Formats: sequence, structure tokens, C-alpha cells
Amino acid sequence: MIHSTQKIKFDDIYNQYNRRNFVHPDPLEFLYFYKDIRDREIAGLIASALAYGRVAQILKSVSSVFGIMDESPYLFLQNSDKKLLLQKFKQFKHRFSDGKNLAALLIGAKNIIDRFGSLNKCFISGFSPDHKNIFSAMTCFVDEITASGNNPGHLVAIPKKGSACKRMNLFLRWMVRKDRVDPGGWKGIDKSKLIVPIDTHMHKIGLKFGFTSRKQAGIKTALEITEGFKTFSPKDPVKYDFALTRFGIRNDIDMKSLFL
Repeated sequence: MIHSTQKIKFDDIYNQYNRRNFVHPDPLEFLYFYKDIRDREIAGLIASALAYGRVAQILKSVSSVFGIMDESPYLFLQNSDKKLLLQKFKQFKHRFSDGKNLAALLIGAKNIIDRFGSLNKCFISGFSPDHKNIFSAMTCFVDEITASGNNPGHLVAIPKKGSACKRMNLFLRWMVRKDRVDPGGWKGIDKSKLIVPIDTHMHKIGLKFGFTSRKQAGIKTALEITEGFKTFSPKDPVKYDFALTRFGIRNDIDMKSLFL
């Protein structure tokens, strides 16, 4: 009965809040400007990597990057080298990250595209349908971004070090899922393999509903909370992520009401 009641509550929240008019303020909104998946996957990587700190600053930082990249992030990278990227973003600063870190992220993305053809194809190269989740593929993907000593710093978390990789999992949610909010576009990855992006708010939700008892929000916590959501939505455990995290982002929604 409790399980049924919780599922009804989650579904009600999903139906109410999983709409584009609830996206702002969220860096996801920038992805809607890019219809070409070649542009959108790069935009998603950048927007998710910068998704830490105050929301207003996140939106300002993401906007400044895309302003420099003009209409097509894909063509911008195709026509750039390391020297140009360092020059273009030398004034960039976002909390713990500077222009060198951002340039390293973009160089990593460019190198991947040059080698695999797209970020999507790179990720697929480390994925198998037999895998329980996308952790191994995410690890391989991050290894490619940081290959040859390339160092994006705080912009890219390292899965092998136990990080929950919240922003990378957020990026993967945007790329793999497609509904009224998530734009999708990636092929070859089953959404049932996604891992819930864990931030302070989702960790609190996981603790409240008994999905985890861990006090630290690392990758083990993320996997436990993902398994918890699979009991409600086995084919799409990340389904509720956007709607539930509105309670921690928007000022007009009270998080206390979630636990009533």
C-alpha cells in the first residue's frame, strides 16, 4: 500500500511539473536552441558541466560561453584549436573553474568528435546492453575527455574516484531521454540504464523515502536511489528527476509539500 501510494504521488508530481514552463531557471533551457544533435550534445556537455553554484551565476556563465561560440557549437569546435580556445575563453571564470578548465573540456570534446564522429558514438563505444547501468560507459567517456593529461578540473567529475557524477548523469538524462522536458537525440543507450543525478535535494528525497541510508552523496548513494526509483519505473528510473528537483530550484514550490 505504501509503495502504491508513493508511486501515485510521484506520478502526480511528474504530470504536474514535467513541463517546459517549469524549466526556467535551469541550464537545460539552453539546449532547446539547438535542433542539430551535433550542436545539442556539445551544448549539453557545457551546460551540465557548469551546473554548480548559484542558479543565476550558472545561467550567466553558460550564456557567456554560447555567446562566444555563436550559432553552432559544433562548427565552432571544428574551426578551433587549443590555442584559439585558450584565447577565446581567457577571461572566463565560474566559481572553481577558469578559462583553462573550460578550454580543456572543449578540447576533450573536440578530440572525441575527431576520433569517434560524435560524443554519442564515443559513449556507445564503452556501453554494452549487458551492463546493469551506464557507469562503465560513463567512466570510459570521462577517460576520453581527460586523455593525454587534458584537465577540465572541477568541470568533470571522475567516476572511478567514487563521485556521484551528478552533472554528467544530468547530461546523460538530457541526451538519452525524450519527453516534454528532456530533448534527447542520442541513440543506442537504453534509458533504463541511466543513473539518477544526485544533488542535495535528491539525496534528501532518497533518504526520506528509504531508497538509501547513506549520508554521503557518492556514486553508491546514486546507484541505491536509482534502484529505489526502479521499483516505481523500472524502464525509466530517471523519469521523476526533473519534476522532483523543481522543489529545490524554484522559489514558488515548497519542498515541504513533497513530504506531506
